[in-house]
Amino acid sequence: MTERIRDIAHLSTVELYTPKFEESLWFFRDLLAMREVGRTTENGEESAYLHCWDDYETYSIKLTAKSHAGVGRVAWRAQSPEALERMVARIEATGLGEGWVDGEMGRGRTFRYRNPDQHLMEVYFDTEWYAADDTDRPALKNQAAKFPGFGANARRLDHINYLTSDMAGVCDFTENVMGGYTTEFIQLDDGDVGGHWFTFGQKSYDMVYSDDWTGTPGRLHHLAFASDTREDILKAADIFLENGVFIEYGPYKHAIQQGFFLYVWEPGGNRIELANQGSRLILAPDWKPIPWSQGERAKGQAWGMKTIPTFHTHGTPVVEDSDATANPHG
Repeated sequence: MTERIRDIAHLSTVELYTPKFEESLWFFRDLLAMREVGRTTENGEESAYLHCWDDYETYSIKLTAKSHAGVGRVAWRAQSPEALERMVARIEATGLGEGWVDGEMGRGRTFRYRNPDQHLMEVYFDTEWYAADDTDRPALKNQAAKFPGFGANARRLDHINYLTSDMAGVCDFTENVMGGYTTEFIQLDDGDVGGHWFTFGQKSYDMVYSDDWTGTPGRLHHLAFASDTREDILKAADIFLENGVFIEYGPYKHAIQQGFFLYVWEPGGNRIELANQGSRLILAPDWKPIPWSQGERAKGQAWGMKTIPTFHTHGTPVVEDSDATANPHG
């Protein structure tokens, strides 16, 4: 057995693009109960930094006003300064590095790079922890901030699911450069891989790649936030219903990875998942990746309605010539 590379600690933050900045900000701040901790303007583009109540770092997502929805840079925290240097050396050897940049919102030096499908990423180590003030200081000192007690109460950033036009390339890069470990995958009848789940620690997964049927590089399938319980997701469905948020799919239970889920489209068009899957951990050091055949995947989820067509076709940025990717928000 080849020993795992463990130079990445966890998924840290994600930048989301939105063509409807104020509406998207309302969704994350007022419905997911994230706290706005900063605002910047760069090259005429406004960004808001938002913090999930139990993420230990300063912010969880960066929401940036753009002409289209999609994903910007995604940040990973290294295990140590030495791990950061090892990972940067591996990235530079691939020719995909873009160099060192100043870190955002209390972070130290950061190395920026792209994967083989042009998704923009960063890795760093030095960081400032979130400092609660009198308005959100928790009763328990071992959590980052107090429980919000309104909206969907998203606890933390959980995982990202990319669409990719280069499954073989991104999987090789994730395994051999970033150190991702395969937990489950979909094996198609023609021998290709339709979906690939990776973990960097002991969660069941931190990052997923799904085949992009359009062949367009650099797109997003969804971004997921963790809930405390399944009941939180059921309550969130009512909150989204009352506030006119498009509920795409769920609440149901996944077969792959077994998470209880709800998918919605935030006002800018990005697919957002609320996920409850914290009971599944990969503790075995010799875990054997679980393959799912095309036929098994076609059966749909563990229970609930079969997978709807837009789940396999919608991504951001939207591919304009496909009716299946039309945004119901207009």
